[in-house]
Amino acid sequence: MAGLAGGPHGPSGAPAGGPPGAAAPLKAAPAGRPAVFLDRDGTLNLDRGYAWRWEDFEWLPGAVEALRLLQGQGLFVAVVTNQAGVARGLYRAEDVAALHRRVAADLERRGLAPPPFYHCPHHPDFTGPCGCRKPAPGMLLQAAADHGLDLSRSFMVGDKLSDLGAGLAAGCVSILVRTGYGAGIAALPPTALEAPDVLEASRLILKLAR
Repeated sequence: MAGLAGGPHGPSGAPAGGPPGAAAPLKAAPAGRPAVFLDRDGTLNLDRGYAWRWEDFEWLPGAVEALRLLQGQGLFVAVVTNQAGVARGLYRAEDVAALHRRVAADLERRGLAPPPFYHCPHHPDFTGPCGCRKPAPGMLLQAAADHGLDLSRSFMVGDKLSDLGAGLAAGCVSILVRTGYGAGIAALPPTALEAPDVLEASRLILKLAR
């Protein structure tokens, strides 16, 4: 598992803070702050299949607004993404890092704090089992250790059952979005929630977090 955008040894990015004039932040309990974990491809950006170049990155409608909404309420946001293309030899971990730096720079230009990016470069067929590839919760557990997060008060949002599995395994409320692969998923785990897209998922999170 690697945390990017800053480099292979740990994530970069500041705790979420809202833009001037944002609504008052939600209050976090002393035991640890809540977080929102977001899948990348199919949730935040159009899933083109093993996208690793900035030229192939396209925000889904409402994704940037969702980040602005969550940051404006003081929620910590992190991106957790399976990147099996590294294990398959389609691109390198350095390419993932470079893309995440471009994404972070784009968010900064929009007045947002870039979230930390965590990625799993493994695939069981090529690198054997690991604890970070979703539905395993390793990336969420690492982020919680890095940033002092309370997973029991946190949320996982993604377009695949593996995203829901990682969130539930970590003790988070898990929400499936109906973008990307989520459009074709019929049955959800009994405790999972759903939303049309990441913006509506963010609005649901704010209601649940109050």
